[in-house]
Amino acid sequence: MENVKNRYGSWCLVAGAAEGLGSAFSHALARRGMNLIMVDWQEDRLNSMASQLKSSYGNQVLTLHLDLASAEAVEVMMEAIRETNCRLVFYNAAFSRVQKFLDHDPAMLERYVKVNISTPMLLIHAFCQLHSGQKHHRKGMLLMSSLAGSWGTQLLAPYGGSKAFNHILAEALHYELKEDGFDVLACIAGATATPAYLASLPPGKRSSGSAMKPDRVVEAAIRALGHRPFLVPGFKNKWIYFFMSRILPRRFSLRVMNQAVGKRYHLRG
Repeated sequence: MENVKNRYGSWCLVAGAAEGLGSAFSHALARRGMNLIMVDWQEDRLNSMASQLKSSYGNQVLTLHLDLASAEAVEVMMEAIRETNCRLVFYNAAFSRVQKFLDHDPAMLERYVKVNISTPMLLIHAFCQLHSGQKHHRKGMLLMSSLAGSWGTQLLAPYGGSKAFNHILAEALHYELKEDGFDVLACIAGATATPAYLASLPPGKRSSGSAMKPDRVVEAAIRALGHRPFLVPGFKNKWIYFFMSRILPRRFSLRVMNQAVGKRYHLRG
């Protein structure tokens, strides 16, 4: 339980920390004795979570009420990282809507780019520059990706595209930065029973079903950090990823995934 703290020091920044996977990450890290920099735009939920963690585990918790699409987001997070000498970053935050591409307005599309791509990339760049000379200390970064980023799927075009970016970025940095003491992991999650995922389902289908529990995804991700470039958590998700990417020709896997999404959201054709 203490391996993460021994390897990366006593502080971790969790972006998107107030609910869902971010909440599960925060609890799992606090149980391991980590102090937390919790970042989220939901101020009341963020403060409630912080109070609960401090009461339950006795950890230090800093809260940053922050819109991750804002121009100052990276610098605000980096200021907290510098003050605590934080050497571990989990970027879980994401903007997501299940809807047709043409139903997005330009502001929504810009938000995908800022929250899902620009902010994590700039944060990682600044974080690596800060710690690049500290080869005697391990540093860790986890980017949450998604199976939605593995195939182009209707209703998920900008979300899937941004998650594909995070997957490839993390894999590349895993190899590029490992000699400088950085561990980088892409966690490619499938359907996970978070409030956001359940709310995205059509009325009448809002049950967790076969979706993974957030705690299981989180524990698998924490264990994998430092050992591999990417992780697909869960046996079912591993099987889907292997079968769809290694066995089926891509045009068939695309058809299967798009038919599945169409059926779930009652699309014709």
